[in-house]
Amino acid sequence: MTDQHLNPKSDIEIANAANMEKILKIAEDRLGIEAENLEPYGHYKAKVSLDYINKLQDRPDGKLILVTAMTPTPAGEGKTTTTVGLGDALNRIGKKTMICLREPSLGPCFGMKGGAAGGGYAQVVPMTDINLHFTGDFHAIGVANNLLAAMIDNHIYWGNSLGIDERRISWRRVVDMNDRALRYIVNSMGGVSNGFPREDHFDITVASEVMAIFCLATDLKDLEARLGNIIVGYTREKQPVYARDLNAQGAMTALLKDAFQPNLVQTLENNPAFIHGGPFANIAHGCNSVLATKTALKLADYVVTEAGFGADLGAEKFLDIKCRKAGLNPEVAVVVATIRALKMHGGVAKEDLGTENVSAVETGAQNLVRHIENLKKFNLSVIVAVNKFSSDTDAEIEALQQICGELGVRAVMSDHWGNGGAGAEELAMAVAEQLNEPAKPISLIYQDDVPLWDKIKTVATELYRADDIVADQKVMGQIKEMQDNGFGHYPICIAKTQYSFSTDPALKGAPTGHTVQIREARISNGAEFIVIVCGDIMTMPGLPRVPAADKIGIDENGQIIGLF
Repeated sequence: MTDQHLNPKSDIEIANAANMEKILKIAEDRLGIEAENLEPYGHYKAKVSLDYINKLQDRPDGKLILVTAMTPTPAGEGKTTTTVGLGDALNRIGKKTMICLREPSLGPCFGMKGGAAGGGYAQVVPMTDINLHFTGDFHAIGVANNLLAAMIDNHIYWGNSLGIDERRISWRRVVDMNDRALRYIVNSMGGVSNGFPREDHFDITVASEVMAIFCLATDLKDLEARLGNIIVGYTREKQPVYARDLNAQGAMTALLKDAFQPNLVQTLENNPAFIHGGPFANIAHGCNSVLATKTALKLADYVVTEAGFGADLGAEKFLDIKCRKAGLNPEVAVVVATIRALKMHGGVAKEDLGTENVSAVETGAQNLVRHIENLKKFNLSVIVAVNKFSSDTDAEIEALQQICGELGVRAVMSDHWGNGGAGAEELAMAVAEQLNEPAKPISLIYQDDVPLWDKIKTVATELYRADDIVADQKVMGQIKEMQDNGFGHYPICIAKTQYSFSTDPALKGAPTGHTVQIREARISNGAEFIVIVCGDIMTMPGLPRVPAADKIGIDENGQIIGLF
């Protein structure tokens, strides 16, 4: 058995040694896409043309597999790695399979998390390209967002015929970097010619409504309409002002036209993968683009996709937002867990994870149990993928499998990090066996006509197991105003810490009896959901004391080092 504690090679070393095939060959041999339907970005990545995608609509859909996880810990769970390993393994057992992932953000890449292209021998490549600028999609999304901000200020400068109340501008600028200094700023200093001085805010690009729209739009026409529906602020009479009132949607769509085409890359085992769009799951809806997912379903028999962070965040939003909007129906959910993470949820310190502790596994497994119970509420079949480490003992594994067995769920050991697709064949066979069962329609946790406040309370009490939700009068007034103004049918997108079912990141395991505090409500009218900001979560993260950027550089051969 191999894992990251025993293998001397880093992820980037493994990726740099990959035997990649030309992306035009991958496209034609594996997917039947001819070169004329691709826009290559070098030899190993390409965009699939929208004209070609439109021609696929009469094809039947493949089967959709959702990969999610238990609540993350510093011990690591390996959700993206499992997604890649499972996709490779399904191909190994004869299932034509594609992988759909989100694009990594530069914020966590240079911050705490590092890269997001998988790990070990279950990666998508070219890894350095994917983790850095890739095909420029995030740049295009950020520029489109900031063009709208510039057009708002410009409109006010040249007379403000729309009557925008300068105190009620809700649109924020973004940058794809963790930069706490930009959370609260004062801008437009220096006199009348520079605009009106005011307190303002930046978000990270992955929290932008443009990113959410980009990942939910079905075609360019839908993209432009959604961009036009963005509410940028309000008049003094509290009437909404839309991006279309500024005639911004056309230029924004033009900036996003090329980016909107899905990105095709490959795994280390030369299997095709789409990587497209990248909203965070703790502050946005945490899924790759609808366009990439639906296109993959036309090109492959099986499609493996992931949703960010734990199932209480990514999977809930994948189901209640993405599937609701796009009509998707995953047939099985794979929940990633590790013995190490279970022990952390059971109270074991990180430095003691190498010591056998069956009792901590049993205690920490209550976190996993809750995620399984929650996913079953959506009428999903569940399989637990146990990402294997060399320190796992037979007794610990047996304890976990017994707990899962009591819930009627298989817990399958998988060594894809060390052995790629071959290490995940047992998991792939379990998934394929489950997919032989008749498909069941998913059951959403709330319906469209439920009032916004009740939707929030449903997620908090049913999935987080909170006793109640609370908000101050201002926030309650915002939510009531959204309800009264006709936005009550929208789903909700809760922004909260990824480290706990509660809004307190220190509260591990499966807490009950807590209260979810709502700090802010924002309407994303183009994306057609309401963002509910809870606890101390920030939509502009900061870098840690020792950021990952400290170790990133270029060696004497011109190769990037230290990325992951």
